[in-house]
Amino acid sequence: MTVSRPSAEVDTAARPGTSPVAKLGPNPVLDVVIPVYNEETDLEPCVRRLHAHLAEHFPYPFRITVADNASTDATLRVAERLAREFPEVIVNHLEEKGRGRALRAVWSTSDAAILAYMDVDLSTDLAALGPLVAPLISGHSDLAIGSRLARGARVVRGPKREFISRCYNLLLRGTLAARFSDAQCGFKAIRADVAERLLPHVEDTGWFFDTELLVLAQRAGLRIHEVPVDWVDDPDSSVHIIATAKADLKGIMRLTKATATGAVPISRLRAQLGREPIGVRTPGVSPSLPTQLVRFAAVGVASTVAYVLLFLLLRNGTGAQAANLFALLLTAIANTAVNRRITFGIRGSRGVGRHQFEGLIVFGLGLALTSGTLGLLNGLAHPGLVLELTALVLANLAATVLRFLLLRGWVFNPRRQQTASDREH
Repeated sequence: MTVSRPSAEVDTAARPGTSPVAKLGPNPVLDVVIPVYNEETDLEPCVRRLHAHLAEHFPYPFRITVADNASTDATLRVAERLAREFPEVIVNHLEEKGRGRALRAVWSTSDAAILAYMDVDLSTDLAALGPLVAPLISGHSDLAIGSRLARGARVVRGPKREFISRCYNLLLRGTLAARFSDAQCGFKAIRADVAERLLPHVEDTGWFFDTELLVLAQRAGLRIHEVPVDWVDDPDSSVHIIATAKADLKGIMRLTKATATGAVPISRLRAQLGREPIGVRTPGVSPSLPTQLVRFAAVGVASTVAYVLLFLLLRNGTGAQAANLFALLLTAIANTAVNRRITFGIRGSRGVGRHQFEGLIVFGLGLALTSGTLGLLNGLAHPGLVLELTALVLANLAATVLRFLLLRGWVFNPRRQQTASDREH
């Protein structure tokens, strides 16, 4: 069952400071979506806890929508039974899987002013739900996300998931200039009028849906409110880490291309949403050479440690060659992003795609230098371990010097940044 949203009831322009509740009338203020696939065990306790919490703590009319993603067990029957018991609970059944697909289906037709979703395992403490939706109800913000990485968050999960989460969000900062701290926490809310504008431009139907929505919102100049959450990892989670990581990498590449080529009409979205273009602040004075050297060295050490950890983490699931490729690629992207911001003092989204592309070229040159040295050594009859290690150390030192010189004199050259800025103005 789905509910259509009457267009006359909701203001379609996301004006800062305007409460979206003012013109809603008798419709629900909040619609919380719970996407589920084969969750016959967890669904009922989740809905009962959420319903009790909202009934006690939320002062406006609300709805809970169970979005069943083509479940093959008794999930749909459990959801329909709960809908008969609670007037505030409805069921939306989809014939195909996909969290993004489920959220799009419900959010596109809901008549509520504020649209939210949370995972069925309730890993996030429900005490954060009020702070999540309050700035949207008041009109202060356009989207709100629960963050496990924000200051004040309290998180219980294994080191593997913690490391992957931080690497993923660092990757988003480097490739898409993301300024939000946690893209994948299953605890988010959005104003319905904002969703109406953004959803037609979100392509992903799976786990990358959240990231794509947030990146478009940021590029469109919308205000994203972050709430530090108490979060406890579900040890029985059905999320496949490797498959999700591959899908996310594909999504990042697709979205990077779409935003760089103008396939996503960011300027038109800003105009529709009443937002001015986001200013890009590029400091006029770069850090001094000694400061750049120290920071570059520190970033290099951190990148090496990250590479080793990533390789060890991925090796069992993908094999040595694939693990090496993924680890090198991710650390190279993260290295360029961190050097861009920390070592060379460049901020904002202008030129980030070009910087990453040129950074990968620089990385490839350094890799060719070290690989070529190793190839020459292998051509010798018996190079010996000492000679081999000495040659590799010198080659890596030369590759590091080459990388710094190319980043400083080419990729992040201040004159190039100024020239690009002048062209845009």
